[in-house]
Amino acid sequence: MNILILTGKFGMGHWAASQSLRQQLLRGFPDAVVEVEDFPAYVLPNASEAIYKFFHLVVTHGTYLFNTWYKLTAMGHTDARPPLEGLFLDKLAELLEKYRPDAVIATHPLCAQIMSRLKEEAARKENCCLDIPLFTCITDVSSHPEWVNRNTDCYLVPSREVKESLEEKGVAPARIFITGIPVRDEFRRLPERNGRQHRELLIMGGGLGLLPSEESFYEALNKIPDTRVTIITGHNKKLFRRLAGRWENIEVLGYTDCVWEYMAKADMIVTKPGGITLFESIYAQVPIYTWPPSLCQEQGNARWLTGKGIGWVARREDCAEEIREILMDGKRLAQAAARMKMVRQQLEVEGINRLMAAIAGSEEAAA
Repeated sequence: MNILILTGKFGMGHWAASQSLRQQLLRGFPDAVVEVEDFPAYVLPNASEAIYKFFHLVVTHGTYLFNTWYKLTAMGHTDARPPLEGLFLDKLAELLEKYRPDAVIATHPLCAQIMSRLKEEAARKENCCLDIPLFTCITDVSSHPEWVNRNTDCYLVPSREVKESLEEKGVAPARIFITGIPVRDEFRRLPERNGRQHRELLIMGGGLGLLPSEESFYEALNKIPDTRVTIITGHNKKLFRRLAGRWENIEVLGYTDCVWEYMAKADMIVTKPGGITLFESIYAQVPIYTWPPSLCQEQGNARWLTGKGIGWVARREDCAEEIREILMDGKRLAQAAARMKMVRQQLEVEGINRLMAAIAGSEEAAA
């Protein structure tokens, strides 16, 4: 069995979800070949790096523009036609010829749109059939129309709420699997936290290291009684140099691809409400406290986590005192962790096994 996962690095969440899916699929199908392709980089190898940098610049410093575009397209219809569609279609046809997949999984809406469009174009041609099932994996707790395409065979969604929203958009319930957002196996197998004399607080700024700049914030964290703080600055080397080694109760780290090792020790995580991080914390059963969300997707994620009672959203960026209050309230933390356990159990019941069964079924039907 050959499975092709199409994604893009518009933020590292889509890429991380793809790698996690690959890991889970290989565990379920040890003899399968599962490839992950950065589709925009394949189509535009000389321009993709600049495109990704521009995207990061917009979401960091031009959130109003990004949110305006997001809201406008949210009022649009499904089956959207992306720019440069002709070029993308030709390059996707090349990829399918190269990998000859039995199934395609898209973890970015652009990839889902192009694969759906290619299947539609093939159906219009005589003696041409593109009978490759398309699975779309939604990587935020939302159902923006850009994810919805008529030639998608199955949707992998993070929650019951997103499933119901897709149904309202006309997607048949049997084509929607509640899988959560894929996370690496390491987050599913964290050891039990042993009793200790101090609390552990984990603060993460994502790959870009987007964290408060005021020193007073870190000075306040350093003064929380009986608490050790770990700060992961990602690729923000400037911030790392500013913070490292300055406070006795704060350890500062740069980029790491072993975040689960720090979640295993944490009593609470402070971070932005990205979809991947949210579900990593759910599987790790570590309550999450998020910065005030700026992007529309993150706002949706934040509403969902507070609605589930698994975390809290800061009212402002200067939130050290509120972090202190929650961290020292063992009852609130325990209640949030218990609700996370319930969410996780539901996902494991519905989970990735349904995806594997669907892929296996589509392969048998094609045989």
